Amino acid sequence: MKSMEEMLQAAQQAAETIQKQMGEAQTKLDSIEVEGSSGGGLVKIRCSAKGRMLGVSIDDSLMKPEEKQVLEDLVTAALNDARSKADQAANEEMGKVQQGMGLPPGFNFPGMG
Repeated sequence: MKSMEEMLQAAQQAAETIQKQMGEAQTKLDSIEVEGSSGGGLVKIRCSAKGRMLGVSIDDSLMKPEEKQVLEDLVTAALNDARSKADQAANEEMGKVQQGMGLPPGFNFPGMG
């Protein structure tokens, strides 16, 4: 039978391993790219799966003062599309990490997002 000290040490090591794996997963999320678009591809926004915006592409046909409101709406829609895809990619990646650790799907660690 293990002593209380040995069990606490094992629990601490497990927590450190999980924290390290979650940190690595967060880093990986920042390297996964998704692209949101709107207006049939007239506006495209690239984001990391962590939600960091990487770039915006706007078709020249929208670069007219009278199209300002349309352009603003399309940028908003493209950003929301990218954000949704980023969330989906992040959930899939974190699910893989949790499954690899034998944790139930959707299990959240405090402070790990």
